[in-house]
Order: sequence, then C-alpha cells, then structure tokens
Amino acid sequence: MTHSAWFRAGAGVAVALTVVLGSASIAPAFPAYAANTQVRDLEYWLNDYGFTKAWNTTRGAGVTVAVIDTGVDTSVPELTGAVTGGTDVSGLGSANGQTPVGEGSEHGTLVASLLAGRGTGEGSGVLGVAPEASILAVSVAFGSSDATLSNDDQIAEGVRWAVDNGADVINMSLTRNTLDWPSSWDDAFLYAFENDVVVVAAAGNRGSGTTEVGAPATIPGVLTVAGVDRNKGASFDASSQGITISVAAPSEQLVGVVPGGGYVQWNGTSASAPIVSGLVALVRAAYPRLDAAEVMNRVIATADANGREVPSPIYGNGLIDAAAAVTAFVPASASPEPAALLEEWIRVHRRADTELAPTPDTATQEPVAPKDDPERPLPSVAAAWLPTPLTLTYVSVPLMVLVGFGTLVTLFGIGATRHIKRIRSKR
Repeated sequence: MTHSAWFRAGAGVAVALTVVLGSASIAPAFPAYAANTQVRDLEYWLNDYGFTKAWNTTRGAGVTVAVIDTGVDTSVPELTGAVTGGTDVSGLGSANGQTPVGEGSEHGTLVASLLAGRGTGEGSGVLGVAPEASILAVSVAFGSSDATLSNDDQIAEGVRWAVDNGADVINMSLTRNTLDWPSSWDDAFLYAFENDVVVVAAAGNRGSGTTEVGAPATIPGVLTVAGVDRNKGASFDASSQGITISVAAPSEQLVGVVPGGGYVQWNGTSASAPIVSGLVALVRAAYPRLDAAEVMNRVIATADANGREVPSPIYGNGLIDAAAAVTAFVPASASPEPAALLEEWIRVHRRADTELAPTPDTATQEPVAPKDDPERPLPSVAAAWLPTPLTLTYVSVPLMVLVGFGTLVTLFGIGATRHIKRIRSKR
C-alpha cells in the first residue's frame, strides 16, 4: 500500500503519512482539501465500477467481513456502527481489535473505511463499496518484535478466529513478499475454505519492491486482486503481476479515513482488495444460497475484459463490474471448491515434509525381551557322512557330472584305439 495525506481535520497543510505493511512505500504529499463534502466527489470507483447501480439490489446488509489488519479505529464517524466485533492476536492491542497497533497502524482503518464506510452525512465523508456490511476487526502487529506471536502465526490465528466468529469474507491487504507460505497457513486457510469463507488477498505493489504476487495471494482458492490506474490501465507502480490473479480493481487515487479522523489519498493493492471484498459482500447478500466457490465464480465471470485478452497475469479475468456481479445471469460453473484446490496443493507440495505414520502393528506393539537361543543338537557320526542340501547342490551333483563326462571320454578313446589296430592288421 502507498498513500499520502492530503487533508486532516483541523490541519491547515498536508501531512505525509508513512505506512509499511507487506509491500508498502511512501507517496509524496497531496494538496490539502478544505472540507469532507468534497471527499465523496473523489470516489470515482463507485460509479465507474458499477457500485452505485449494484446498490439498487443490495448494499451488503447481513454479510460480515473480517479485516485482518492493524486494527480498526471505530471512533471515526465513517465507521460508527460498522464494526460488530473483533479481537487482537498480537498481544499489543485491545481485546476488541479496535486499537491500531504495529507498523503502519492506520492501515486497518483505511481498509475498513474503503470497504464499509458509512459516510458522515448526505453526500459527505467516505462511503464504502458495501456500506451496510459488518466488519470484524482482527488486529495484528506487523514488524513488531514485541508481539506475542510471529507475523505468520498471527495471520493463522486471525484467520481461525474470523471463521469461528462468523466471517463470510476475509480481507487480507498484506503480503509476505514470497511465493511460499508457512505450513501453519495450510491448516488455517483450509479451515476457512471448509467453512465456506471467501478469502480476498492483495497482489502486492511493484513500487515497493514486490515484483511478483506473494502469499497469501498465491494460495490456491484465494481470490487475488491486482490494481489498475484511473484510466483502467495496468498499475505497474501500485500492483504486482502473476498467474494467480483473479480480477483487477482500482488501486490509484483512492480515498480512505485514518485513525482519529481525516482523509488520505491512497495507492496500492491494499486498497484494491477491500473494494473486491466489498463486492463479494454484495454478492453474498444478493445470493445468500451460493457457496464460496459460486460467489467467486460470479465475481470472476462478470469481470470486464475491457478489450484485452484475459485471463492474463496483469488483469486476471478482467476488471470488476459490481452491477453485473449482482444482477447478471451467470451459468453454473464446474470450478473446483477452494478447499479441494488447496488440499491438492498440499498433497503435491508438502509430501517431502510429511512424516511417515507408523503402521498399526508397530504403533501399538509393546517392546518384549528377546527369547533365549534354542539348544544346539548333539553331534551325530552318521549325519556327518550323509549329504546335505548344500553339498548336493554345490559338490555331489557337479562331481558326478564331471566323472560321467570323463568316463565317456575314456571309453571313446579306447574304442578309437581298437578300431585303428583292426585296420592295420588287415593290411
């Protein structure tokens, strides 16, 4: 994620903010604006990507999205009533996940506002793409050595907590900057998939050194989001590329709310992911009987190729179209379930790490003392002269063959000698 502050309540000048989360970097300060009534006018993606039309069908009510991030500040007006629960898995935040923690602590509040912000009044404040969806705030402390768990273990713990506490969608605006992931994530993500949860992950940002998609966006079964610019072209500075990308969403010149109030302009796939998570929430609200695989298929199948060949490692299956996702006819898909995709990956790629389980016999058998050797038989004079199978095989039989052959040669020689003598006597 990259962003720059362009207005803060009570501030007369722009204030640059630094956030490092996954693949984040700093953007230059943006000119200040005077009032939050202008914020709504800057949310171009609400019209350009069909959200305002989709709201005629649903605004996401009844769907719960877990934001696994740095915590969500519920004191900002846009998030009043949006957060219905939460937890802290870092050991540094508050029990309800509503205290920003760790490096780039404002990140989670930005994500939540873009996803489910309620605005601050008619035409003012940040309005999220799913403004009636509920948020679970799961706070993690990235880059902090004081956390009780490692970053990887915090993620695994956060995913499990989100599933157990009713999440329909999990938003992950973060990356490990590696293609692989720890085995603890296998179990956590599989647990989410088996419980019909859609997991949405950001692809990462090239401008921050992430040249290719990193985990969790590489995990089979995850809905991976790439970013595009204001003109719907590839955002090479604010989005990584890779074959696991599912869809693309806006990632430049976005607007979010920071803890304590105030707004920043925001670039990066950390912002693209909550836009797609909000879209998933709209689809789940409009089609409550669809399972996770069918919901993901509807988002992917209605994506707009925008004149390009898709799927591609830049745009995935195309640009999201919120209006089509909640209204269009989408044929049933035979796509594998997310759990099946991850299970197959684990079967193939974790084989070298899997220990062979003991067989039932060896697993339950108690150790026993060795038995005494049996007594040797008494020597026998007759037995010494009788042939054994070993002597018959390697001594007696070959010797008999050799003697028989020698006898034949001798008889042949005697016969030949007598025959020669007869011939000579006749002469």
